[in-house]
Amino acid sequence: MLKELEKILVDSIIKYDQPLKNYSYTKTGGKSDALIIIKNVAELKKVIEFANKYSINVTILGNGSNVLISDKGIRGLTIITSGLNKIDLLEDNIVSCQVGLTLKELTDFLIEKELSGLEFACGIPGSVGGAIFMNAGAYGGEVKDVVTRVETLSLEGQYKEYSNSDMNFSYRHSIIQDTKDIITTVYFKLKPGNKKEMMARVEELNKMRSDKQPLEYPSCGSVFKRPEGYFAGKLIQDADCQGLTIGGAQVSTKHAGFMINIDNATCEDYKNLIALVQKKVFEHSGVKLEREVKIIGE
Repeated sequence: MLKELEKILVDSIIKYDQPLKNYSYTKTGGKSDALIIIKNVAELKKVIEFANKYSINVTILGNGSNVLISDKGIRGLTIITSGLNKIDLLEDNIVSCQVGLTLKELTDFLIEKELSGLEFACGIPGSVGGAIFMNAGAYGGEVKDVVTRVETLSLEGQYKEYSNSDMNFSYRHSIIQDTKDIITTVYFKLKPGNKKEMMARVEELNKMRSDKQPLEYPSCGSVFKRPEGYFAGKLIQDADCQGLTIGGAQVSTKHAGFMINIDNATCEDYKNLIALVQKKVFEHSGVKLEREVKIIGE
């Protein structure tokens, strides 16, 4: 089976028994059975067909920014999409980009082309695919506001296409979370902008991030969704959880909405800390915090 898989992967890369903490923003996670860094959509389709043929589990890790990976690792095939990073400027201020492009790479490209509408995403870690999957947002903007079309590959190996309305975007949600499709290409509709003004806005947002967020430590970003009528960070702070530590994982003293890896944290450390914070916040305020970060693996 492995020889057959390796024949499929002409451009893409396959590695065995890779520590997934090397591919995770939290620097946690056990080993993968087989890690595939996909370089083109055609080979992605072949890998999916191969997995279906042999009933092998497939996990899309993307760029690993908003996930916690089990300490036991991931069985089957783990797919990294960072090699899918092509971007093109089309007519009518529409930009097409593949799923593995980082949001920083995308916003840098848009500034150069003077196309405005995604400046808010300049400092969000991770990839275009993750941003669509989660309907990422910051500073009053969400990706749903500028997405016009999304192309995917189903787990059955079928190409599919979604319009903006088909995507059922809502707060930190898209239909992809339900269908489990693999996003391949996204089309954004932007507006003409001014390069200097866009650069100034991005600089302003990046400074706000560095001032308020613990960017100097590994983390998965915001751990919890924003409860309606509240702010998760404020609820955590009021419940006296800031600085709370289990193992190597800590509720950041800089921003209570973040949990950081201060000393070789494990996924179990994170999971236990998340559960403790949820418990303490509920006891203090009666609000149930819903986890935003995804936990994947065995």
